[in-house]
Amino acid sequence: MSDTPDTMPDRDTWLERAKVLSEALPFMRQFSDETVVVKYGGNAMDKADLSRLFARDVTLLKQVGIHPVVVHGGGPQIDRMLKRLDIVTERVDGLRYTDEATVEVVEMILSGSINKRIVSAINEAGGVAVGLSGKDGHLIRARKLKRTRLDPDSGIPRTLDLGFVGEPAEITPHILDVFRESDVIPVVAPLGMGPAGETYNINADTAAGAIAAKCGARRLLMLTDVAGVLDGAGNLIPEMTAAQVRSAITDGTISGGMIPKVETCLEAVEQGVEAAVILDGRVPHAVLLELFTPHGVGTLIKAD
Repeated sequence: MSDTPDTMPDRDTWLERAKVLSEALPFMRQFSDETVVVKYGGNAMDKADLSRLFARDVTLLKQVGIHPVVVHGGGPQIDRMLKRLDIVTERVDGLRYTDEATVEVVEMILSGSINKRIVSAINEAGGVAVGLSGKDGHLIRARKLKRTRLDPDSGIPRTLDLGFVGEPAEITPHILDVFRESDVIPVVAPLGMGPAGETYNINADTAAGAIAAKCGARRLLMLTDVAGVLDGAGNLIPEMTAAQVRSAITDGTISGGMIPKVETCLEAVEQGVEAAVILDGRVPHAVLLELFTPHGVGTLIKAD
């Protein structure tokens, strides 16, 4: 909403806004012409007000010379659609078993309604967004995800069959390189194509990390529903080295669902991404605060 005479900020407010912009300038220069991959999901994607702010922030990045690539999830939305369609799926060690019927719904939701909603929000904010999936332009060549676990009775390792759940086998960033040289913001659904043309559902965190590494991204931003990595007292850890992350996993400081997120960050920085950040997508303007302020708002993970 534009300012009207009744809502017009006073002079001090305008000066404060000018100060914020001035202080952000060195950071804009630091990231100028750099690629930033943003994994977008959780409440930040579900709440309309946060969704609009995210779209504006991503548009701003592109307009100041930074090249954002958005990789989005959609687990809750997929769950809701499967329920509406009376398609029952099971979980295997926390992962959704994905048969042929399920993967059709997954592709419909990820490449369809979710992807186009994000694209529309960015376009409405003044950007130029284009939606695609990992199947487009051979962006993500996928292979079947293989997991093993010990059989509780025999103690023998057993391979888990997760159906059409995959992982990146190869990233071909040509299509993203083309967008990088234009005003287009790519919005990527985490799907990949297997060797026989089959569709694989890929974890969005994993897809974002693989894309960031292959594109030589300056930053990988992982928007989550928590503040970042917390210490034993529940306080945010603002920065960690790879060695510190591994130690925190070993001693239990990092546990549960945070482990695969930090492992994705570790893989990205080990493959050349300068730093990966886990930050709270529920915080308005989280992306801008992380990139354009001295201390950021999440946990920054870098190589040793």
